[in-house]
Amino acid sequence: MIYRIILSIRHFLFDKGWKKSYRADVPTICVGNITVGGTGKTPHTEMILRMLLRSDDWAYSDIAVLSRGYKRKSKGFQKVGRDGTALLYGDEPLQIAKKFPVVTVAVDKDRVEGCHFLTHPEELQTSKKAKNCLDKTVPEADLIVLDDAFQYRRLKADVNIVLVDYNRPVQKDKLMPWGRLRDLPSRLKAADMVIVTKCPSYLDEWEKGKWAKQLGVENYSTATCTGTRKLRRGKEKQQTVLFTTIGYEPMVPVFPEEADSRFMYAQRLILFTGIAKDMPLRAYLSDKYKEVKRFSFPDHHKYTNGDIAKVARAVQEFPTACVATTEKDAQRIVDTKKVPETLRKRLFQVPINIQFLSPAEQEIFETTLLDLLRGLRSES
Repeated sequence: MIYRIILSIRHFLFDKGWKKSYRADVPTICVGNITVGGTGKTPHTEMILRMLLRSDDWAYSDIAVLSRGYKRKSKGFQKVGRDGTALLYGDEPLQIAKKFPVVTVAVDKDRVEGCHFLTHPEELQTSKKAKNCLDKTVPEADLIVLDDAFQYRRLKADVNIVLVDYNRPVQKDKLMPWGRLRDLPSRLKAADMVIVTKCPSYLDEWEKGKWAKQLGVENYSTATCTGTRKLRRGKEKQQTVLFTTIGYEPMVPVFPEEADSRFMYAQRLILFTGIAKDMPLRAYLSDKYKEVKRFSFPDHHKYTNGDIAKVARAVQEFPTACVATTEKDAQRIVDTKKVPETLRKRLFQVPINIQFLSPAEQEIFETTLLDLLRGLRSES
């Protein structure tokens, strides 16, 4: 009750304008949620980047991603270098930087400050706030994608995309510490689009409509993926509700120079992960491998030499087994100094991707997002 009251007062102050919100000087897209982790913000951010980079509107623009950089050791604004470490920048920003070399990836706990430096990079040379910045060669951004900034009310994003886990409906969850909600379910009204993530590969129209209604969206049409949400004083707004599922790509080596690709064709598998939920990954790998050992660590876990030793002992126990982990974990494993050669040559990461449940939903998502961005450009 205390946490609910604090959240309600905070949102009331921002909604009334009594606490100041700022807008960036360029269009911003926020990818967020109202729960603690596990909804797939980073793969959805990557999906949005791919869409923007192949669009006629943004293919030739300077796109940036701004993240907090969870559990990083560096301070203040930092441009993420592809040759950096997860310890310095955080595992997810580093993963994005490596996969999208044409995109500027930056981290800053202060999102207002981070957006300012991305749109006015010349100030990095003189600002005292940027004294710890290791790389000040930042191109001026034309658009910023905000990874996990929905609760950061000081920065008002132009487009809000909120993710909800299919396996943990927010309407059946509770606020922390009794549940995994870190914000009020009523905050979904601020979203332009709500995406239900980690769905089965098929949902019928009835279940999609049921989900939309549970999220507070009435008169939902599966043909247009939109419905209406009631606001205060009898007002209504249109809201798009979409559904995505997790897809996986073929494994790639974590240490390419030392990898022995023959282990990918092994029948046995040792799996270790430091993510919120590993069941979808285990289900995918079970089609090809028999899991003989599994290690599950907390989300964003910093791997120690002792953790690596546990996996290495499992390799000794099952010398013909392949060892697999996630992309996010791979960024942190590379930071670990004592990874033995026997583990390096058989260690592979499984890339993840996001797929809409139908081509029509993907088209609606892309059209809706690009139309919103065009409207912002015309206003400026």
